[in-house]
Amino acid sequence: MYKTRFIDLIESNVTRPGAKELLEWLEKTDFYTAPASTKYHCACENGLVMHSLSVFDVMMEKHFDKENDSLESFTICALLHDLCKAQFYKISTRNVKNEETGKWEKVPYYSIEDVFPYGHGEKSVFLIERFMRLKPNEAMAIRWHMGGFDDPNGYSVSNAYEKYTLAVKLHLADLESTYIREKGTSAVHNK
Repeated sequence: MYKTRFIDLIESNVTRPGAKELLEWLEKTDFYTAPASTKYHCACENGLVMHSLSVFDVMMEKHFDKENDSLESFTICALLHDLCKAQFYKISTRNVKNEETGKWEKVPYYSIEDVFPYGHGEKSVFLIERFMRLKPNEAMAIRWHMGGFDDPNGYSVSNAYEKYTLAVKLHLADLESTYIREKGTSAVHNK
């Protein structure tokens, strides 16, 4: 269901050369089954695609101005901003004491295995541009979607937000999706 909607949105809203090849590459990754985080939001199977769709929904509901905004740009930014998390997580196990039985049990959890440590937003931009050219405002939005979490000095992100409204809209949608809409979407073993 999530994967189908994601693909339909890309195919319907993105006409840029390379979009088809990007979708073909995604099929070879764990993008559609990976979590969005190890424990904070959408830390469950399909969590990454769930989060991407949630960000798209928030952006469209709260920030899309049909006279000034591009549906294609909104779709690209919302759905692909966390592309860096494909092939990023792995399922591991750890021992947890069962409170009812008092016995130790192996339980699965998500851990990080970053085989290409290129940063967060910049890694997503890099991966997208292997297939499809981004407009400057899209690249800035994806690069800075984490806001100050990704820029300890705050100068670059502030400058980007002053110049590119799309970057502010993506950041706000990502924050609302992560901290408000997606509460309670973590797997039980990751809470």
